[in-house]
Amino acid sequence: MLIANGIGAYFCLDTLSDSMFDRALFISPIVNMEQLIQDMMAWAGVNEEELCRRKEILTEFGETLSWKYLCYVREHPIEWSSKTDILYGEKDHLIRIDTVRTFAEKIGASLTVMPDGEHWFHAAEQMDFLDEWVQKRLKA
Repeated sequence: MLIANGIGAYFCLDTLSDSMFDRALFISPIVNMEQLIQDMMAWAGVNEEELCRRKEILTEFGETLSWKYLCYVREHPIEWSSKTDILYGEKDHLIRIDTVRTFAEKIGASLTVMPDGEHWFHAAEQMDFLDEWVQKRLKA
C-alpha cells in the first residue's frame, strides 16, 4: 500500500510508476506538475521564453520556477496503473479540480471531494474527514 500527499504523491507517481501496489491513497495529489508549473508562471507573470532565458526565477510567493524542471516533467509523463483512491479539497487553491478529475478518469481512480476542504488538510474537521476517508479505504 502507498499513501502520499501533495508533491509527495507526484514524486511517487514519477518514480514508482513501474511498481504495482495493491492500493494507493493520494491526498491533495499533484497529478500534473506541468500544469502546476504553468499556473505558477501565470501567477508570477512569467512566460516560457523568459523562464528559458533566465533558467530559474524566484517568485514573490516563495517558489522557484525552473526551466530545467519544466523540461523534465514534459519529458517524463506520468503513467500509473495501481488501484488508486484520491481525496481532494473543494477549496484547493493549488491544484485544479478538472486536472485531478481528468487524471482520476484516465487511471480509473475513485475521487472524493471534501466540501470546504483545502489543499492542506490541517483543521480539525478536515483531519476528521481525512481519517474517516482513510479508514473506509483500508476496509474496502
